[in-house]
Amino acid sequence: MQAKRLVSVVGCHAEGEVGDVIIGGVLPPPGKTMFEKMQSMERDFDGIRKLLISEPRGSVARHVNLIVPSTRPDCDAGVIIMEPTVYAPMSGSNAICTVTVLLETGIVAMTEPESFVRLDTPAGPVTARARCANGKCLAVEIENVPSFVDRLDVNVEVEGIGTVTLDTAYGGMLFAIVDATKLGFSITPDEARELALVGEKIRGACREQLSVVHPENPDISGVQIVQLNRPFAGVGKTTRNTCIVSPGRSDRSPTGTGTCARMAVLHARGQMKVGDEMFHESIIGSRFRGRILARTTVGSRQAIVPAIEGRAWITGFMSYVVDPTDPWPEGYRITDTWGVTGSLSMTQ
Repeated sequence: MQAKRLVSVVGCHAEGEVGDVIIGGVLPPPGKTMFEKMQSMERDFDGIRKLLISEPRGSVARHVNLIVPSTRPDCDAGVIIMEPTVYAPMSGSNAICTVTVLLETGIVAMTEPESFVRLDTPAGPVTARARCANGKCLAVEIENVPSFVDRLDVNVEVEGIGTVTLDTAYGGMLFAIVDATKLGFSITPDEARELALVGEKIRGACREQLSVVHPENPDISGVQIVQLNRPFAGVGKTTRNTCIVSPGRSDRSPTGTGTCARMAVLHARGQMKVGDEMFHESIIGSRFRGRILARTTVGSRQAIVPAIEGRAWITGFMSYVVDPTDPWPEGYRITDTWGVTGSLSMTQ
């Protein structure tokens, strides 16, 4: 066998969402900050994402995370998060996967009963507290970057649906948050294809009609994910949601950044306060626990410091190769399996 490159990957999922972790074969991209490293990865080395996420090696249901040295002295490791159509500033499920892999493979030393890991993410540093026993991460809680509301009760005109009232908020990515029950959905697995179609229509309409920009980083802009949820069940109770990941599929986990964005909205509406917790349930029934730790500000906006907790499991150890005669060295995408659009870019 000939191979012109070899990439080592640890398979992992957090509450159902695949967040595999690259541990070898890829050099860290240049950049003074993790956000700059993410941008240079996207600009100059996107072939890695295409190779591992596209068929025949990957699928639209896969994320990959590249471990790199931290750009900050107060963090243990850096991570670049690669999704099917976007490089995410932050992702709760991917952070939980990354911390689990770092600890369970010994890249970062595990201590029991708790291990603390600081991750340098493109959105900013986050702190993970992992409950550990017998060499295993039992659960990981991520103290996330500050999360805030962009606007409440904004109307968007969506082709084939009509006027949709939604909230926009940031939890590490920019979300449009919609009450799915008002659109006739219960958020059950049999609705997944239709939910994906509706979510992508709403996301496209938001990107056309709304200017949503992070107040401290203008390079984070435009609604990236649509959260379709059931009405809030109350503090300490479980509420179901599904987040439609571009190019159109339900997140299998409850979505960590989505849970943080929703808690920011609930806090702004007076439905949650500092110290309160909620449980977000995914379309497959998995759960994240969300907590509001404190109030803060982001620019001129009121914000919260949120935390989310979930579990992750290592699924395997893979070595991917590229044969020099392979006519698809960066893979391919076909719309029968690649979401709604078949695109690798959120802007298309």
